[in-house]
Amino acid sequence: MEYAIAVIDIGMTNKKVAIYDEQLHQLEAHYRTFDPVPVNNCQTHDLAAIEDWFITELQHAAAKYPIRAIAITTHGATFVCVGPDGKPSVPCVYYTHEPGEAFHQEFYARFGMPEELQAKTGTPYFKALINPAKGIFFAQKQFPEAFQNTVYILNYPQYWGYRFTGVVGAENTYVGCHTYLWDWTKAAWSSVAQGLGITSLLPRELKHSWDILGTITPEIARKTGLSTKTIVTMGIHDSNASLLPHFAKKGRQGFVLNSTGTWCVIMNPVTSYGFNEEELGKVVFFNQSAFGTPVKTAIFLGGYEFETWLKVLQELHQRQDIPPYRQKLYQTLLARKDTFLLPELTAGSGQFPGSHPRVIEKGKAYHYGDILTGTAIPPCFSDYERGIAVLRISLVMQTLTALDRTGMYKGQEIFTEGGFRKNEAYNVMLSAALPENPLALTDIAEATAFGAAMTAKMALTDKSLEALKDDFTVQYQEVPKTALPELADYRQAWIHQIEGNKD
Repeated sequence: MEYAIAVIDIGMTNKKVAIYDEQLHQLEAHYRTFDPVPVNNCQTHDLAAIEDWFITELQHAAAKYPIRAIAITTHGATFVCVGPDGKPSVPCVYYTHEPGEAFHQEFYARFGMPEELQAKTGTPYFKALINPAKGIFFAQKQFPEAFQNTVYILNYPQYWGYRFTGVVGAENTYVGCHTYLWDWTKAAWSSVAQGLGITSLLPRELKHSWDILGTITPEIARKTGLSTKTIVTMGIHDSNASLLPHFAKKGRQGFVLNSTGTWCVIMNPVTSYGFNEEELGKVVFFNQSAFGTPVKTAIFLGGYEFETWLKVLQELHQRQDIPPYRQKLYQTLLARKDTFLLPELTAGSGQFPGSHPRVIEKGKAYHYGDILTGTAIPPCFSDYERGIAVLRISLVMQTLTALDRTGMYKGQEIFTEGGFRKNEAYNVMLSAALPENPLALTDIAEATAFGAAMTAKMALTDKSLEALKDDFTVQYQEVPKTALPELADYRQAWIHQIEGNKD
């Protein structure tokens, strides 16, 4: 083996250290979860414990493999304030923290109305602190003295790069990830960043994800056993990392990636930035690709919705199995158009803000809270398989809306990867609902870590992304088209129920 690459892949739940060889084969991967640290009624990331674990895993890897590069990829909406000592100056609060409606109103009164900011920054309105600018505003209010001791504000991948190298940097995929901090129309820090008074704390230059941030410090080399010549790349936002294998294989446009998991992230690389008027106010936004180009994006908590409703059904029926797809059952449910499972379990997280989680059957509404406590159970939930079928149909309905909002056009390829690849009912229905769009399932099991490894190989070899296309394989398994003519009318009825289900 000529060299190996270590990838640090940081999800909200699982943290991972994976090792790849020079052919981009994953050699091993180790996972761990960390409990939050409560501070001032907030959940915060245990950065010290996470760092200790990373160092331990790198030490183990260094004893086995000739590691020459470290690449870092992380979930979005997270930053770290760094003090003069190089350590966090402010607790790193979970982006899931909800500061309350008064906080959001104050933010928009001070920095601009949601639709105005969306048009300029490509960032939609989210609850909680899913917009990093809101997180910074919250830190300024909640930890004022600690914030005054801040010398750098670093995006999450670059914070970890800084801890390994001592070098401060920023790259475009994270800056352009629903932060409110980047103005697409001016290609500069936004009026929100200026209004927060933080531009002097932000890195001045944006690099590419495959650029080298620096080499590891002597201290990190001593702790891990890695060479001081080990490079650390700039880092990359997780969703954007998952695009890289397809950019290499398929080109930079012409497909939509349906990345499924806790968050379902639908990404359409497009040629130009901008919203239609009817899109403003919706949960549609623009990521920046690793090339700095616009990626029109829509998201919803599909995996979370599936797992949460599934648990309700499993506890109700004392079953753990997942029923297979039976077309006759689904056709019957679709044709009747009288049973609907509606989002959103986490308010404002998806494509239907204001919609309340419930089941509507034959005109009667069954609220999620009542179903959860057993106060009111919809008839469809009395049958385990039928209840799961209604849930799966709901996920398809949400996906179709998200695809539409990313500007999907007829003939465009759609690639599904992640957890829903194994959901036959979901894929059969989604393919049937899009007769003019080829739908394929990919075999990339961990696309985020793989994409990050690609950036490290680019840095080590000075190859372009396109030049790596022959260095790995991706299987695109096309989902056959099945006739389900009942889907179109059901979708209209489902959307009608949504309209009557809002605040």
